[in-house]
Amino acid sequence: MTALQHAPTSSRIAAIDVVRGLAILGTLGTNIWIFTDPDGPAGLLTVVETGTITANVEAAIRFLANGKFLALLTLLFGIGLELQYRSALRRRGRWPGWYLWRAALLFGEGLMHYVLIFEFDVLMSYAVTSMLVAYLIGRSERVIRGWTVATVSLHVAFLSVVTFGLLTGHASMNGTHSDRYASGSYLEQVLARLTGWGAFRAEAIFIIPMSVALFLIGARLYRAGVFAPEGQRLRNRLMLFGFGVGVPLNLVTAYAGPDWFMVDRYLLPPTIALGLLGLIPAVLGAMRGAPGFVRRGLTAVGRTALSCYVFQNLVATILCYGWGFGLAVRFDWARPWWVIAAWAAICATFLTLSTWWLRHFERGPLEAAWNWAYRLPQRKKTPESIDGRSPRDISRC
Repeated sequence: MTALQHAPTSSRIAAIDVVRGLAILGTLGTNIWIFTDPDGPAGLLTVVETGTITANVEAAIRFLANGKFLALLTLLFGIGLELQYRSALRRRGRWPGWYLWRAALLFGEGLMHYVLIFEFDVLMSYAVTSMLVAYLIGRSERVIRGWTVATVSLHVAFLSVVTFGLLTGHASMNGTHSDRYASGSYLEQVLARLTGWGAFRAEAIFIIPMSVALFLIGARLYRAGVFAPEGQRLRNRLMLFGFGVGVPLNLVTAYAGPDWFMVDRYLLPPTIALGLLGLIPAVLGAMRGAPGFVRRGLTAVGRTALSCYVFQNLVATILCYGWGFGLAVRFDWARPWWVIAAWAAICATFLTLSTWWLRHFERGPLEAAWNWAYRLPQRKKTPESIDGRSPRDISRC
């Protein structure tokens, strides 16, 4: 219990909301290259040939976003699980108890998101991971350390095997051209997700070991005080590791060709995400004065993260795919400039809308629906009997 005493104890930490908001918009910075590619999901595997100004710009921007914010979001999910665990301890509630129902609801939402909107949904993977980590979060430091080392080792071993196959020609990362996203109907895309389950869900499965490790690391960093005023030394170490080690190595793999795709996307970005987890709270702590539009907007996006994650992907599909406005084909000649503009416009829209929404409602629309579904099987219980927490405590976690 000693480790728990060093972390912040407030039920809502503003810096966490800001970091979460940045991570949500950052994931769009990765996914936008999929939505704006006429080949759709195959664009994830597209290798940018450098040499021209536009190609160099696209390669640099892809490097900045690729995998980093997904890893940051994963760390934050681990921190969120730690907050749930702390809340149960404070109120002497059962653990994991109803948390497993929360994870099941997240899986269901991820399933709908996958089928109806986006091939590379991450919510289903997070739901499975959270069910596993829920049984580990309260164990001893030795057990948590052992599981972290084991899952990192498994993840690195898998990436090493695949990378070796790519380097030796025994594996390929080439995407398959399809007109389904450029000119196909919405129902055709839904059917493709249902019939192509194995291919589209492969990423969600093989990142589970990495996600388990990042969940546990995020929880441990929170306990160590990464968001606490006295945690600057820890934040400095994270920045030194993430930016001093991760960035140089990731720059090499980013321009090393398609054979290093797995390392470039799934191995080095988590180290940079640790640097971001140290940098952002440090910057926020140094700020003075009232928050401006961007900071208020990021806080609002962080508080409505589920809604923003799903709806920003929905907006991107409507704008880019053939059944919508078809901008992916129409503006393919203007890459990467129009892609950058599309990302910035969607981000500005959600910064504005989420801020406005929270002025009128306590939760985001999907968060409200989720809260209703979470409480539905417990409707005969008193508010205080739900995991030992009141509704207000639940909304803050």
